Amino acid sequence: MDALQALLFIFIVYTIGDVVATATKSIVPSLFVCSVIFLGGFWIGIPETLFKDSLLYNIGAVTITTLLVHMGSMLNLGQLIAQWKTVLIASGGIIGIVILLLLVGSPIVGKETAIVAAPPISGGIIAGLQMAESAAAIGRNDLKLMATLLVVLQGFIGYPLASFCLRREANRILKLNAEGHTFQEDEVVEQRELKTIFQLPQKYTSPNYFLAKAILIAFIATFVSSLLKRVDTGIFILNALVRIDKNVLALILGIIFAEIGFLEREPLNKGNSFGFLMAALMAVIYGGLAGASPTDILGILVPIVICLVLGTIGIGIMSIIVGKVLKTGPWMAFAIGSSALFGFPGTYVVSQEVARGMAKSEEEKELLLSQILPKMLVAGFVTVSIGSVVLAGILAPMLAPAM
Repeated sequence: MDALQALLFIFIVYTIGDVVATATKSIVPSLFVCSVIFLGGFWIGIPETLFKDSLLYNIGAVTITTLLVHMGSMLNLGQLIAQWKTVLIASGGIIGIVILLLLVGSPIVGKETAIVAAPPISGGIIAGLQMAESAAAIGRNDLKLMATLLVVLQGFIGYPLASFCLRREANRILKLNAEGHTFQEDEVVEQRELKTIFQLPQKYTSPNYFLAKAILIAFIATFVSSLLKRVDTGIFILNALVRIDKNVLALILGIIFAEIGFLEREPLNKGNSFGFLMAALMAVIYGGLAGASPTDILGILVPIVICLVLGTIGIGIMSIIVGKVLKTGPWMAFAIGSSALFGFPGTYVVSQEVARGMAKSEEEKELLLSQILPKMLVAGFVTVSIGSVVLAGILAPMLAPAM
């Protein structure tokens, strides 16, 4: 395909996905809509080289670490500290996914399938991409396709599950409110801009400046990771700790450099490029669908369903257990854990929808939002932006090379 023609086709499909997601209030995710269109297109003759022809694929592949630096810069440590219970419950949900998939899922679907499935279920796009690349590296194109489809399908479980749990939690809150119970509001802690290390005066800043700093940190992460992978301590556990994945390191450095004041918050937004780079990253994700026949799709549907069901059960068990220890209600705890299945902006959307639907007055709506929205926002960041990326960095090396 001509590059511009391919680019036009891709963005038309993206637009259709956004329209359907908005019209259905994210019940039908744009990821699913776009995947169906692209798959159908490949089956009726659209070139399988579509994403590479558009040149988006290469851009997405090379800027993954930059996007992770951006995501790290969004971390609000003050809010994480304030919502420490949420952090622990969300982390417990991820642990539940791993335990149930590896212990129960491995004998059913196979160890490699369980390993590949855990990070995408724990988070989203970038974790799915990491595991898709790892699966391709061991010659398992079926698992590469599965990682892509898990990212596409998990929202169908996550959105209704979170809505169900939050509605039960909203009922509890409204009942207590009617009985005169006083609630402590969970405020959303504002991001703080720390100007301590090399930030130009505002009149000298430009989109190029913000991009340059984000890319510099991504380069540092990639370079340091490549050096650490050559380190051999002679001890397996130490080697595993030292040889940190470049994506995980990019996320960590994004957090650190934003906190010390070198990196501005959300640099890609300020560089007017976040939307385009996410579109490029999605091209890498959807590129995993190229060459997938209907037979291939049918062949992995059963493992996908099994992994999603087991992962969701694992979320429920561990998040509720941790929530009970921390004196958080089971419905709120399960909702926090389920954020792994869709993340932001879904956590914001579902919280708003539940508050609007359950409240009978503006005061009740504000009360519900004060109790559920900060928790869901933090949970989505912990699971999707941090936990899944770290988990992928841990599990990916466990995949054995193809024999």
